[in-house]
Amino acid sequence: MEIIQILKLISIILSALLSICYLYQFVYLFVPFFKKQKPHKEAKPHRFAVLVAARNEEAVLPYLLDSIAAQDYPAELVDTYVVADNCTDRTAEEATAHGAHVYERFNRVQVGKGYALNYLLGQLKEEGRLDTYDAFLVFDADNLLKVDYITEMNKTLSDGFEAFCGYRNSKNYADNWISSGYALWFLHDSVHLNQSRMLVGTTCAVSGTGFGFTRGMLERCGGWNFFTLTEDIEFDTWCATHGVRIGYCPDAMLYDEQPTDLGVSWRQRTRWVQGGIQVSLRYAGALLRGLFKGGRVSYASFETATLSLWGYGTSALIMGLAMITTFLSGEWPGVLVAMGMAVLGMYASMFFIGLLTTVTEWEKINATPKQKIGYLFTFPFFMMTFVPIAITAIFRKAQWVPITHTVAVSVSQVTSAQ
Repeated sequence: MEIIQILKLISIILSALLSICYLYQFVYLFVPFFKKQKPHKEAKPHRFAVLVAARNEEAVLPYLLDSIAAQDYPAELVDTYVVADNCTDRTAEEATAHGAHVYERFNRVQVGKGYALNYLLGQLKEEGRLDTYDAFLVFDADNLLKVDYITEMNKTLSDGFEAFCGYRNSKNYADNWISSGYALWFLHDSVHLNQSRMLVGTTCAVSGTGFGFTRGMLERCGGWNFFTLTEDIEFDTWCATHGVRIGYCPDAMLYDEQPTDLGVSWRQRTRWVQGGIQVSLRYAGALLRGLFKGGRVSYASFETATLSLWGYGTSALIMGLAMITTFLSGEWPGVLVAMGMAVLGMYASMFFIGLLTTVTEWEKINATPKQKIGYLFTFPFFMMTFVPIAITAIFRKAQWVPITHTVAVSVSQVTSAQ
C-alpha cells in the first residue's frame, strides 16, 4: 500500500473516532427539550462564606457587594471576604465600606486568582473561621447576583452536591461583537452543556466564577491548591478524576462583565489556552487512569479529555494529515476547497449554536431584538478567532494578566434593560 493511501486510511479512521468522541456535544444541544429537571430535595439552611479575589477593582466591587447584601437568603448565614490582591487603588477601602471582611495581599511572585484564594482560605483557617462554614462561594469583583442567587444555590447544595455552579449571564452583552461573543458562549455553556449534563446525571463544569464547594470538598482537596493559569479548568479536572460530581443550578443567575477590546480579549483567551495546556499536561496521567476506573469517573475523564489538549490536539493531527496527504498527491485545488469547506462548516455550526441559544434564552439576554439578531452573525467570527489565538499561544510566554473592569452598574440597571 502506498504511503498516501496509508495516510488517507489513518486520517479516515481518526476522523471517525473523533466524530464519535464529540457526538455527545451534539446530543447535549437537544437534551433540555426532552428531559425535565428533577425537583429539589427539601432545602436545609447552610452557612456560606463568599470569597472574592480582587485586584484594582474599586469601580465595580461595590456593586457586587451590594448585590450580596441584598440577597433574600438569611443575612446571618452569609459572610463576605475580599482579598485585595496586589492592589494600588482603593479596593480594600471600598470593600470595607460595603461590609466585607478584607485581607490585603502583596506578592509579586505568586500571581493569579488561585494564589489569592489559597491565601484567603489560609487566613480563615489560621483565625479558626474555616470550620464555621458549610460551603464557600467564589465570585469575581465584576459580578452581580440576582436577589435569590444564594437561595437557589443552597437548594443545589441541599441536594447533596460537593461542588456546584450557576447560570452565567452578562451585564454588557450588547456593547459590541466581542462582548456578545463571550456572553453568547457562556449562555450556551450554561444551558446546552451544564444543564444537559445535569439532566443526564453526569458532572458539570465551573467556568471561572459563580461556583461553590463544601468544606468537606475543600478538605478532600487539601486546601485550594489550583495554581495554573486556568484554576477553574484545573478544579474541574480534579473533580472529574476524583469522582466528584459538580451540580448545576439554572435558577442561580449571575451577571459578569465581558471584554470589548480585541487586544484585551486576545490576551485573556491566550491565557485560557495556555492554562488549558498546563492542566492537560499536569493531569494527563490522572485522566488516563480515570478512563479505566469505570462508571461516572470514566465518563467524566473522557469528556474532560475531549475538551483538553488531547482532544484538540487530535483534531489538529487529523487536519495536518489531510494537508500532508493532499500535498503528496499534488491536489492543491483540493486543499483550497477543503479549507473553504472547513471555514464554512465552522461558521455554520457556530451560527446554529448561537441561534439555538438566542432562541431559548431570548428573554434573559440584555439587548434589543435587533442586537440579539445582529450578533448572531458575528458570533461565529468571534469563535473562529480562537484558532489563531491557540496557535500564537504556543509561542508566547505563559503569564497571568489582570483584566480591567469598568462597567459599574447595579443589578436593577441590568435587569431593567431586559
